[in-house]
Amino acid sequence: MGFNCGIVGLPNVGKSTLFNALTSTAAAQAANYPFCTIEPNVGRVAVPDPRLDKLTAIGKSAKTIPTQLEFVDIAGLVRGASKGEGLGNQFLANIREVDAIVHVLRCFEGEVTHVEGSIDPIRDAETVETELMLADLESLEKRLDAAAKRAKGGDKEAKALMEVMEPALNALRDGKPARTVIAKLSPEQKPLFKQLALLTSKPVLYACNVEESAAATGNAYSNKVEERAKAEAAVAVVISAAIEAEVAQLQDETEKSEFLSHLGLHETGLARVIRAGYALLDLLTFFTVGPKEARAWTVRHGAKAPEAAGVIHTDFERGFIRAETIAYEDFVAYGGEAGARDAGKLRSEGKDYVVQDGDVLHFRFNV
Repeated sequence: MGFNCGIVGLPNVGKSTLFNALTSTAAAQAANYPFCTIEPNVGRVAVPDPRLDKLTAIGKSAKTIPTQLEFVDIAGLVRGASKGEGLGNQFLANIREVDAIVHVLRCFEGEVTHVEGSIDPIRDAETVETELMLADLESLEKRLDAAAKRAKGGDKEAKALMEVMEPALNALRDGKPARTVIAKLSPEQKPLFKQLALLTSKPVLYACNVEESAAATGNAYSNKVEERAKAEAAVAVVISAAIEAEVAQLQDETEKSEFLSHLGLHETGLARVIRAGYALLDLLTFFTVGPKEARAWTVRHGAKAPEAAGVIHTDFERGFIRAETIAYEDFVAYGGEAGARDAGKLRSEGKDYVVQDGDVLHFRFNV
């Protein structure tokens, strides 16, 4: 499964540099002028998880297959995008397709020209969010009128839809993103709200792109972004695209560790972005282990065993019988499946079992 994050921001904030570093490719141009990214570039990266290496060793698996994370590098946005300025229409269409937004904010001084003429990440964040809110506002106002007409005619579905549209519309008119109303919706309303596909309903991760010297501690600019993130229940991560670009060039893992350690870092920015992204999208990892491969898979928190089985193959979900389950800690402590079974740590779980992070699963099914 994995998840899909759109990298957005104003021109010249380091989006494409970060994308190239994260995916170790040169698929996206990085240049000192706006709109160097015209088409959305997509890159898939492996999600680093040290647990998977241990499971491979214990299971004597021939292959190790991590789960994947997808990044989409989306064209830079300027003021007026909601009205089609710059590459606005394309930007809005591309962002609608992603699960979450990684909003890169420039938190460093430098020779590269900023499209607004000065460095102010809060202003930049507000510029992008305002354009997204304006696009959502226009979309909702049109759709609300149509839903109201259907509701008057006795359409129950239209009435239910209006009940989630109206609070979102009120929030947008008050200058707040649509995601601020999610917590107030009932469990029945949340699927309807998701159907609206509003741009500002997507979870946001602010990536504060700082200079190399501030990668470990952040700076005054990134501190302001972190304050904003806390205030709106978003997430902020400090990252140096320049450092990530250098790390991406190193092939040897020891060399990477030494390079990061020299800069006062314990892990790459990619690892921090992934961890924050998982929290943002409420995801967890489960594993399958066998002689052919040890593999990591991703599902949402709260997913039941059949849904997890369906991530591997639709037949597994359709013909689900049970899930033989071992907690990661038990799998490691007892040296694998046989040891865990002998110790009474292998459980047979049915359709109502809620998958836990780190579960090692073996699905029984019949189609």
